[in-house]
Amino acid sequence: MHSLDEIIERIAELQSKGGVYFDEGLFPARRTNRLIGYERPDTTVFFTAVIVFTLQKLKPFLSPVSQQQVDEITEKGIRNYPKFQNKDGLKTYNFWKTTPSKHFPNGRVFRHFDHFRIPDDTDDTAMIYLTSSPARAETLWLKEKLSLHANGTRQYIRNTYPDYRTLKAYSTWFGKNMYIEFDACVLANVLYCIYEFQLPLNRHDTDSLVYIRSVIETGRYLTEPFRCAHQYPRTVPIIYHVARLMGAFFVPELEPIREKLISDTQHLLQKPQTILDEICLKTSLMRLGVKVKHASLNVQGKDFDGFYFFIAGLLTAYEHPLLYRLAVSPLFQMRWECEAHCWTLVAEYLALLQNQ
Repeated sequence: MHSLDEIIERIAELQSKGGVYFDEGLFPARRTNRLIGYERPDTTVFFTAVIVFTLQKLKPFLSPVSQQQVDEITEKGIRNYPKFQNKDGLKTYNFWKTTPSKHFPNGRVFRHFDHFRIPDDTDDTAMIYLTSSPARAETLWLKEKLSLHANGTRQYIRNTYPDYRTLKAYSTWFGKNMYIEFDACVLANVLYCIYEFQLPLNRHDTDSLVYIRSVIETGRYLTEPFRCAHQYPRTVPIIYHVARLMGAFFVPELEPIREKLISDTQHLLQKPQTILDEICLKTSLMRLGVKVKHASLNVQGKDFDGFYFFIAGLLTAYEHPLLYRLAVSPLFQMRWECEAHCWTLVAEYLALLQNQ
């Protein structure tokens, strides 16, 4: 296994120095659909924000040299945030560049159609706020903005289980004409932001927690992860995000699922897992207060091939039952891959392991 210093060094090397596809400070990523041989460089802010967020949280566990590198990575990364800010200057953020819109960058078809332009989203916005020291007035504004786009404010969600349709939980999307969507991982990130900045809690927060707790309690996140998290449609990322929230804050509403989450995670680790899924599951156990035995994992770059954290479901938005059933198929999904993010997950695991 590489040392923490070596991994941080590798992440720093992967940060773009500037080029055709990736501005200086962004982390290179690609969107893929391996079933049809599709692959494109993808100029997104998401991985940059998530890597910076994770590394910032790891700083206390790092050597002075690596801490300095994390500061440099952060400084270069956050310089890019304004390019992804709301096109009208509001303090929400988009997955892709906004002025001008660069949706589906480096593609051949989708980028030419406004239909495929996505609104700003709560996931990228939460991660950017968490990594950029916003003013108190900005975080309070964001809280209000989230409420304006929550379920039941302008419209109600349709593409979820019937028993969740009246929950006033937050949606993945901003944009007044965008459909409402619940995603357990996105909600965990939004709530992390709300707790981090100690923002006042309301019905939207408690209902978002009800949703997260319920998909775990019912086991739906094990049997139908796509329906629980359209953007992160696998059980492992759901466990990772919920455990990260519970590890950082005491959330009374989530305590009833702690033992089930631990038990389910331990059960999954008894089955064969890819190296990165094993790492995410063990990281989650440590966040939930369980000691993990150190197993020597000889991680190589090739182990990351095909690993994806989140997707875009091309049919997720459609409420026709047949199209929604097809949406779960990998044929109708794009997946995002990023080597630097994979190394960041390894660094996080090693740091927690050494300090558990």
